[in-house]
Amino acid sequence: MKIIITGSLGHISKPLTQELLQKGHTVTVVSSKQERQKDIEALGATAAIGTMEDADFLTTAFKGADIVYVMETHGASSFMDQDLDLMAAITKIGENYKQAIQQSGVKRVVHLSSIGAHTNKGNGILAFHYNVEKILNQLPDDVSIKFMRPVGFYYNMFAFIPTIKAQGAIISNYGGDDKEPWVSPLDIAAVIAEEMEKPFEGKTIRYIASEELSPNEVADILGEAIGKPDLKWLAVSDEQALQGLLGIGMNPNIARGLVEMNASRRDGVLYEDYNRQRPKLGKVKLKEFAKEFVAVYNQK
Repeated sequence: MKIIITGSLGHISKPLTQELLQKGHTVTVVSSKQERQKDIEALGATAAIGTMEDADFLTTAFKGADIVYVMETHGASSFMDQDLDLMAAITKIGENYKQAIQQSGVKRVVHLSSIGAHTNKGNGILAFHYNVEKILNQLPDDVSIKFMRPVGFYYNMFAFIPTIKAQGAIISNYGGDDKEPWVSPLDIAAVIAEEMEKPFEGKTIRYIASEELSPNEVADILGEAIGKPDLKWLAVSDEQALQGLLGIGMNPNIARGLVEMNASRRDGVLYEDYNRQRPKLGKVKLKEFAKEFVAVYNQK
C-alpha cells in the first residue's frame, strides 16, 4: 500500500516508517525540515517537505494514498512562547487535515490522538485532542478513521530530571500508589502498523499502553536505574506546581493546562474512558525505558 506518514522522523513516525517499509509498503514521510530529506530517503522512504499549517501542501501530499497517518504537534520548546495560543494552533492543524483528506480523496485515515480525548472538560491541555477528533469526525461516512489514543509517553519522564537533580525527588501535583498507564512509542508504532493492515470500517477508537504503574513504583524503578534507590515521588498542591512552571518561564495558559491535566490523573477524570476500553498491554516495560532514561540523565 501507499502510506503517508506525518510527524517527520519523530519518536513514533520513525519506527512506524521502518516497520511499514519492512512489510513492503511504499511510504512517504512528511517533514517541515529540508535537512530531514536525506535521513528519510536513507530509510527507503520518500520525503515530502512542507508544514501541517499548509492545507494545500497536505492535499498534494495525500493524493493517491491508500492510508494517511496524521498527528498534530507543537514541540515542548514552544511551551515557553508567551504569545502561543496552543489550542487554536492545534485546532487549525486539525482543520487543515480535514480539508486535505476531503480534497485528496483519501478514504482511510489513522489519527494519533491521546488519552483524554473523550472529553473537553477537566483534562487541561489534552482538550485539543478532543477538538481535533471532533473535527475529523465531521468527515463523510465513506472516510474511515482509526483514532489511536496512547496514554502518557515514557519519554515524558525526562521532565522529571531537573527536580531529581536539584531537589532529589520527582515532584508533581499528583502521586501515590494508584496505578496509571504509560506507553513506549515503539509499542504505539507497532499497534498503528498492525491497525493499518486490518480492515477499516467507520470511525473507531483504540487505546495503547505498555505498562500500568503507580507514581511510587515509577520512582523506585527510575531511582534504582540512576543509582538513587531512595528516590521519592512527592505530590505538591496544584498552586505549587503552577508556580514552579511559571517560574521557569512557561506560557501561563499552557502551564495551567499541564497542571489541570495532572490533576485529572489524580482525580480519575483522565482514565474514565480508558478504564472502559482497557487495551492489551504492549511489550516495552519501564525497566527497559529506564536504560534510555539513565543515558539522558547522565548527559544533563
